[in-house]
This record gives sequence, structure tokens and C-alpha cells, in this order.
Amino acid sequence: MDSNFDKLAHKPHGTIARHSFYIFKFDPSDGSMTLLNVAGDTTDIVNPAFSRFHPHLNVIYVCTEDIEENGEIIAYRIGRDGDLIQLGRVDAGGTSTCYITLDQDTRYLLAVNYWDSMIVTIPLSLKTGNFTGGIVSMHDPKRGKSIVTRARRSGGVNHSNNDARTIAARQADPHSHAIVLDPYKGCIAYVPCLGKSVVREFFYDATQGKIMIDLNYFPCIMASGKPDGPRYLVFHPYYDVMYVVNEFSSTVTVYSVNRHLISEIYDASTSGECIERFKGKSTLTFLQSISTIPNTFPKSKNCCGRICIHKSGHFVLVSNRGHQSITVFQVKEQGDDIGCLSQVGFFLTRGKTPRHFKFDESGTYLIVANQDSDNISIFNFDRSSGKMTYTGFEYSVPSPNFICRCIISEDE
Repeated sequence: MDSNFDKLAHKPHGTIARHSFYIFKFDPSDGSMTLLNVAGDTTDIVNPAFSRFHPHLNVIYVCTEDIEENGEIIAYRIGRDGDLIQLGRVDAGGTSTCYITLDQDTRYLLAVNYWDSMIVTIPLSLKTGNFTGGIVSMHDPKRGKSIVTRARRSGGVNHSNNDARTIAARQADPHSHAIVLDPYKGCIAYVPCLGKSVVREFFYDATQGKIMIDLNYFPCIMASGKPDGPRYLVFHPYYDVMYVVNEFSSTVTVYSVNRHLISEIYDASTSGECIERFKGKSTLTFLQSISTIPNTFPKSKNCCGRICIHKSGHFVLVSNRGHQSITVFQVKEQGDDIGCLSQVGFFLTRGKTPRHFKFDESGTYLIVANQDSDNISIFNFDRSSGKMTYTGFEYSVPSPNFICRCIISEDE
């Protein structure tokens, strides 16, 4: 929940949250939810945002957004009654922390700080999931240079806007927005840099937990020459395809992924060879760009939020903050353009600014956080057609900005 609007790069229009977390129990029989707990002191945990649930342990990691001071990453254990037990907290190494991922062996947590673009790695305990130390690796795309853009509270632009002036200001500095490891070897870290409109490709050494080499960057520029503003990216579960959602241009860009080059880089690294020879070789090839909003709707009135792939692999979904919708795309599964997208439709989210959404475990229900209307809406998702229908369930939550699904075992 957003609890201090002055410390955010964007300017929410919902209600300032007095608590950091709302914990619900989800009922898979009908898509309803029951509120179990409201927790977190917002003076202690400011603007908790992106969250990640550990794939094997009952641990959730939450980062905080602050454009003036370094963010934090906090680890919690979750009780069956919705209580949160703090395990540890560490400095995130940068400002406005916005993304968390875990490497394949869950030995390290990788985090991105949006405002100053710092990328860090932090060691984890395999047994408890707690932090075993502070930052072990840090990468600065600014190469030590100061940030040009002023903070919003100091007269800078509101990053929720998408007009020409705002885009120009946001392009003045690098602004890393996510870090995602390749699903094959876990050795290539892809970082969409919204500020410079590129997807960076780094070599990640999992044995040391370090971002080692900046291998390449793939430009994300529209045919008109204007920046796309890449925000998040996801890999298809079956095809060698990556999808990037672009905040400025309201588009999804589809790339083919060269898994053979990734394997070659990985094999070279494990045999002790120098991998400098791979610099300048991109693992990505452009396939398609497709709009997330109707052609008649002005792009200046919209900026994209989350992207995800349905567990079936048949559909890609994107949220539109401004058009107030979820766009559903169908994945092409035959022909030369396999993995490319065709539009199913636009589905209104019954609220304003759908910043985040999440499927339930079955992929039957979609839970949407409408940040600026202070509500969470739940939809049925037709796994055959990709169409969404409102369930009638809606919950009042102040300024919701992220939904994290946690699966607690019976012995917790």
C-alpha cells in the first residue's frame, strides 16, 4: 500500500494507507476473499511495493519505494491466520526500489532501484530464506554520474503522466525497472531500462551472486523514433520468446530468444573461459510490436503497468493505467510467427489505475488492484477464450499497488 505520496516518483490519487499490508484468504470455489489481517506500521515501512514469495519456503520479500532515501527489503514469515513475522531487513542500495527476483538456486536475491537505477544482489539462507548479509554486488548504469532529473517534490515531473514533457524528463537518466533471469541457465539478467529505452543484457555469475559483465543492450524505440519505455518483461513457458511491456508507447514488444547463445555463454563461463568475446552479441531478435489500447485512445492518457502470461501459455495480459483496462492477447501457436500475439479484447477493471493484477493458483480468477480508486476487483477468466467477466466481488483497500499470492502449507 502507498503510505507516503511525497516519497514516490508517481503521484497516486487514492487514499493514503494507514497500514502497510492487507492479508486476505482466497476462496478458489467462487473467487471471494476474506480479510484476515491488516498489518504494518507505515512510519516504519514506507510505501511497501513489489513483493516476491519464495518458491520453496514460507517467506515473502517486500521492498519499499522512496525517491529520497535508500529503500529496504524486508523478509517475513506468514502465519495461517495472516500474521506477519519479520525475519530480517536489509538496505536495498538505492532509491525507489521497484523489483525483486531470486536466482535459480535461491542463494541470492536480486533487486532493482528505479530512481537511481542501482542493481544489487543480496545473499539468502537456503534453510530459512532470511538474509545472511548485506549487498555483495552492485551495478550502477549511471557509471557514477549524478541524477539529472529533480525529485517530484522538488519540482520534478509526476511519473504517472505520459505527456511529452514527462517522457523527456524521464529519459534524462537511466531508470532500471526490473531484473529477470533467463529461464534456461539463469545466467543472463535482462534489465528493462525505462529511462534509456533499452533492455540491457548482463552476465550473472550465480556462484558469486554477482552481475559481472554488461554484454549488450537492445534498443526499444518505436518506428517513429520515439521511446517505448520498457517496464517489465516475461518469458513464455514453452516457446523461446520474451514479451516486454512498454510504459510510454502502450505496446507489447515480442522477441525471440537465442537459447543456444545463452548456453554457449554459460558453458564458456563454467569452463573458465573469458566471456568478453560475447559482448555486443544480443540474445534477442525483434518479432512484433502490438498496441495495448484502442487505436482511437490517446497514448498520452495511458501508461502500461503489469504484464503476465497465463499458466497455460495461451494468453498474455497487460494492465492499462488510464484506459483502466486489462488487455488480453492470444499467443499464436502455429506458423512462422509462433509466440506472436493477437488481440482478444479490452476489459475494464471496475476501478482507476490498475497498477497490478494476479491470477489465482488455478488460473480461473484474476485479482486486480485499482490503485487510484482504492479497490480490488475479482474477475472470472475463461481459459478457452481469454475473456474476463466480473464476479461481483470487490474489496475496499486504500491505494493498493501490488498483489502477491502466497501458498501456505498445512503444517504452518
